[in-house]
Order: sequence, then structure tokens, then C-alpha cells
Amino acid sequence: MAGSILLLDTFHESFIPMLREMKFNCTEAYNWSREKVENQVKDFDGIAIRSRMPIDKPLLQKATKLKFIARGGAGMENIDVAFAEQQGIACLNAPEANRDAVGEHALMMLLALMNQLLKADAEVRRGIWLREENRGNELQGKTVGIIGFGNMGSAFAEKISAMGVKLLAYDKFITIDNRKFPYVRQVSLEELKKQADVISLHVPLTEETRYFIDDQFISSCQKNIYIINTARGKCLNTAHLVKHLKSGKVSGACLDVHEYETSSFEKLDSIPEPFEYLIHSAKVILTPHIAGWTHESNRKIAEVLAKKIAALTT
Repeated sequence: MAGSILLLDTFHESFIPMLREMKFNCTEAYNWSREKVENQVKDFDGIAIRSRMPIDKPLLQKATKLKFIARGGAGMENIDVAFAEQQGIACLNAPEANRDAVGEHALMMLLALMNQLLKADAEVRRGIWLREENRGNELQGKTVGIIGFGNMGSAFAEKISAMGVKLLAYDKFITIDNRKFPYVRQVSLEELKKQADVISLHVPLTEETRYFIDDQFISSCQKNIYIINTARGKCLNTAHLVKHLKSGKVSGACLDVHEYETSSFEKLDSIPEPFEYLIHSAKVILTPHIAGWTHESNRKIAEVLAKKIAALTT
């Protein structure tokens, strides 16, 4: 089966040639309005998208020919997967393609924060030379708790395992293979919160995980903690995080994703007071949803999706 694919977002330059080699006709609709997509979607066998617009029930009801949706990334919250699958539409994503990028980014942010690298760098550039005030903390000997042990959580575990840390993981849906991850101990959420010095979040955004890290969660942690979020912004309540940064319960935060970013992840929807605090805090490192956004992951996402489309349609 070949057919026609509607590309709603740009992908790596290799993606369209790979699709055309499979005899697909590719329509590049990067600037199409939602209304135009709804009017034209009936003519397509596939959709390729990152996050530009929701692929929801009203749109899917008009997609009478559609056989698959290919999401360029891991999260699927912008796609009504349940309804699509009811309609016989396969939903493809590529979490294995950017897992290494996310794992490296999370580790890099944590090391930079614990060693005050950004603060020290900015001071030196201004002619300020402070050594004692920029004394860092080592990861060696710390306990790191990973919440969610799919592609992203396991990649982070692989990267940080060489740092001499004790690794705990909580995942209610996965039984961790001890032969593959002998350096990780699977524990209850309560045990993780009791022991962890660092907590890294690697879960999809669902109703269950929305504001998963909030005032109650942080208060129930036994130690003062560092928090890393490279998952989804709305998995963490920013105002509650700020409260605990101010009290010292949270020693620092590494945030690649943000509660206030738009659904397309292209910008901040607003900058309310809690985010203003984060901007000016030396205890926080912020990046613009780029953990999985490397040159290598861009290429690998295209390759993984092309292979999955080929497997589905041949």
C-alpha cells in the first residue's frame, strides 16, 4: 500500500525522500489552517505531525481514508489515540529516537545546577571572581529517583549510572528487567520519596500525571531534593515548586518543559508570577523544551517513523 501523506510539521530533510521511496505522495501543509486541514484530511491515508495542532475527534471523524498518524516524538497527548484506534487508525511515535538526547540533557542540567556552572560563568564574564560562593555539590553518593522508566527514564538511568549514584525507579506499568538494568532498584513511590536526593520525571501527560509533582508530593519527600522535569510542563505545579524553592525544601530545579508553554511547545503562553521567580532564581535552570531536540534525534525520528510506516503499509 502506498498512498498520500499530509505533513503538518517539518521533519528531518531525509523524511520525505524516504516516504517517496515507498511510493507515497507527500503534501507539505506546514502553513495550512485548522479549517483547511479539516476540509482536506478526507483525501489522505496518513498524517505526520509533531505538535502543531490537536488531532482530535472532530478532525478524525472527517478523516475517512486515514490509516495512520505518525507523531514526530514521544508524547501522544495531542492525538486522540483511543478514538483513532477505534476507527482503525494506527498511531505511531518514536520515543526510541530521542531517548538518548533526553537522557543526556537531563544529566547535563543537573550537573550544571549542582555545580553552579551557569552562575559562575555569568559572574566571570562580568569580572566577578567568587570561589567559595560557587562551591558545588557532587552527584557521587547521592540517591536518584526516576519516576517513569520507559525510553526516557531508562536512558537517563543509563547516563547517570556512571556517576556513582544509587538509582531507584518507580513505574506502575513496567516491571524493570534486572538483567538489563542491574544498577536500578524498582521501588514504591513512597520509598522513592523517602530516599531520593534527586527526582527526575519521565512520564507522559495524562489525567493521572497532571500536576503529579505538587505541594503534597514535595512535602512528603523526606529529604531536600533537586527536581528535574523533561517530561511535560503540566506534570509539575509551578507555583507549588516556587513555594518549596523559597523554603529550601527544593534545593534546585532543572526544567526543560513548562506549565505555561503553548500546546505546540513553540513559546510560553504567558509569564505569570511563579515563572518570573524561576527566571530570576540561581537555583533553577530553564531550557525551551529542547531536551529531545538534537540534530541526531531529528534524523533518528525520521528514520524510526519511516520504518514504522513501512512495516505498517507493506
